[in-house]
Amino acid sequence: MSSSNESHEPSAERATEPSAERATERGTDDAILDAAAELIVQLGVSRAQLAEIARRAGVSRPTVYRRWPDVRAVIGALLTREIAATRDAVRLTGTDRVAFVDGVVEVAVRLRDHPVLGALLRSGDSDTLFEYVVDRLGASQRGLLEALRSGIEQGQRHGSIRAGEPLELAAMVLLIAQSTVQSHRMVAPVLPEDAWRRELARALDGYLAP
Repeated sequence: MSSSNESHEPSAERATEPSAERATERGTDDAILDAAAELIVQLGVSRAQLAEIARRAGVSRPTVYRRWPDVRAVIGALLTREIAATRDAVRLTGTDRVAFVDGVVEVAVRLRDHPVLGALLRSGDSDTLFEYVVDRLGASQRGLLEALRSGIEQGQRHGSIRAGEPLELAAMVLLIAQSTVQSHRMVAPVLPEDAWRRELARALDGYLAP
């Protein structure tokens, strides 16, 4: 009996160790990304140096390097985290096209007004912007595409979204919304807030209607 208990106790301890390690790892990752976000918003993308990110996060530079090879990789991870959090905060699925379009517009508004993404858009650092937002299909865009695809499939089952390959429709919805977010400052003088929301919703609704 005692030998049985002795054989189970170590395995139970070993089972708890990985989760504790993961929790610590997750906390360090978030601390580094939080520091990068703070630095970008306060001082701009060009001032986001790895040494300063490490200092603000309260970790050593090797700790950051073990996770990401350079500042651009940190920024990429930060954008992925923030876009995913924004996506998850808004329900992109609904019973019909109207609910889906409303969700897409809300995500677009939140991303447009996000302090980190806004700082990136205002920075003039076109290389970083194109690398992580425009030029490649990164983790954040893939996550958005999957959420859009799911919402489109639901709308198709309802009959209020037109037939078509859901992923292809999702890709075009992403392009419409993304380009609208990226260019909003340019057209702000002629497209105020209410009109911006209304016309984006109309563009999406017209594209998706049967």
